[in-house]
Amino acid sequence: MRIGYPCINRSIGCQSDATFRLASYSNSMMEAKVSGNLACLQRILEYNLAKGILFFRISSQLVPFASHPICDFPWRRRFLGELKSVGEYVRKKGIRISMHPDQFVLLNSPDLGVHERSVAELAYHCEALDAMGLAPDAKVQIHVGGVYGDRAAAIARFEERYRRLPSAIRKRLVIENDDRLYAVSDCIRIHETCGVPVLFDSFHHECLNAGESVREALKAAMGTWGNADGVPMTDYSSQAPGGRSGKHAETIDLAHFEKYLHSAKKLDFDVMLEIKDKEKSAIKALSILRKMNKG
Repeated sequence: MRIGYPCINRSIGCQSDATFRLASYSNSMMEAKVSGNLACLQRILEYNLAKGILFFRISSQLVPFASHPICDFPWRRRFLGELKSVGEYVRKKGIRISMHPDQFVLLNSPDLGVHERSVAELAYHCEALDAMGLAPDAKVQIHVGGVYGDRAAAIARFEERYRRLPSAIRKRLVIENDDRLYAVSDCIRIHETCGVPVLFDSFHHECLNAGESVREALKAAMGTWGNADGVPMTDYSSQAPGGRSGKHAETIDLAHFEKYLHSAKKLDFDVMLEIKDKEKSAIKALSILRKMNKG
């Protein structure tokens, strides 16, 4: 089991997601930001490796505005050497990589403009992972999307649009259950129709489910992953004390996490901690995992 955290390291003093205002766009600005982001990404991966953290979610802002019509900067060609270097490091050290576009990526939106922008954003994410030379087990995860007043039509629209995606996107795309609209059982039905793998989010499952236990839902989601997809990925968090329902915790609840691992005993999956203090919680989670493995 690999444990990781998303996008930002709060310990090393650099950003791999630095961006700028669209009004300030220029190729020189793009070059400066992407160069800095890639350099910081390498530093984060080295930090993580030293701490035993072998799973990391790369920020969507690695290449700012990459999918925007304004972007005419040839970022892949300009930074191919750096991207390949990151990919080689990841493969050599056994690190798992993922990406998670922002919530505006809605494949099943009835607005064709939103849909087209969503596909462009997914194409950028997959192009970045391809440029790193990473296998299809480096995943891009999204939510199913909205209901838009007609759940059946929204699901059918997702399934039909998923089938029409380029293979370069389909090979990396996974859907996760969310906390309000699409439970694991909904995602499983979508998988059965169009084949998209399902990433299990334990916190979202606590918020929205069809009565399945954590273990039952996790096993069902894991069963949607094929050999080429690699070890199933999962997301983990817990409720922030005193926060609104569905708000992620600031730091890991070690007792809650240990209970989660016990409920998933003997299942093989990687865990992304969606917890606000990032690497600090990842280091604590690793200590729990090591203790359990010794036991």
